[in-house]
Amino acid sequence: MKNTIKTFAILLVVLMAAGPTYAAGKKTAFDAPTVSCAPGSTGSSINVTVTAGASGAPAGYSVQWVLQSELDANGGVWPLDSIVDPNLSSFCKGSFSGKASGYNYSLAAGQSSTVAVGDVIYDTPGASSACADTPLHCGERYAFRAFAHATNTLNRSAFSNTTTCSTIACVVEGGCTYTQGYWKSHGPIPLGNNANEWPVTSLALGGTTYSDLALLSILNTPGAGNGLVTLSHQLIAAKLNVADGADDSAIAASIAAADALIGSLIVPPVGSGSLPNSATSALIAALTAYNEGATGPGHCP
Repeated sequence: MKNTIKTFAILLVVLMAAGPTYAAGKKTAFDAPTVSCAPGSTGSSINVTVTAGASGAPAGYSVQWVLQSELDANGGVWPLDSIVDPNLSSFCKGSFSGKASGYNYSLAAGQSSTVAVGDVIYDTPGASSACADTPLHCGERYAFRAFAHATNTLNRSAFSNTTTCSTIACVVEGGCTYTQGYWKSHGPIPLGNNANEWPVTSLALGGTTYSDLALLSILNTPGAGNGLVTLSHQLIAAKLNVADGADDSAIAASIAAADALIGSLIVPPVGSGSLPNSATSALIAALTAYNEGATGPGHCP
């Protein structure tokens, strides 16, 4: 009997040293990711890199950001996910799913993923944000943090480290370009306190001419894997920039090529045309670089 008690005691000590055991189901949380960042190509975005911890982030991750000046004034305290804090009016967040159709943000252990935070994320399947079309302020510092999403076996991770980056400096306005997010929020039905800044009331995409309201409906339609819609977003912005006085020498050939590729296709939601992403990716990259100021006359503040 004494030997049995002694054996049980030794076994209990070994089990306690090994750590707690868990029932089937959710066992523990994912390891927290790490976050780094770098300025985007314009003053309206910052590139954020999320690196998964040892347990990975198979269901994707979420990123949160806020002006560093507001966070400092709030004593460095981030808001709760479900609370709107008037002292942190710039607070925003984006979700990047690891289970999206055709594209995902699933990360293995130590794997990294870079996303652009600002007005440039809503075209990618699996990416969503209530403030996806809200540009960041040029020449400002922003704080970022992230967490790995939960699965049916592991809870979401703790938040990552907080890191800060600055958007590039503001440039002098005049003959410059705006992003498609800017034109979307300053269109014929402007958002917030904005005015309608569109210099035209119609544009041609391929062989079809669309009214300004039809063009706005296209900008409001997520790409969702349809290369025609994503290409049209950047083509609309490029044509509005040119009509607004931006020099087109760096982009005229790409605009002509995009129109030729679209041809007689009617862009959703006006029509039901589609193009594979493989056919549009190069033109989208060229038009995006122009609209965001990496090429051409430069981005407006």
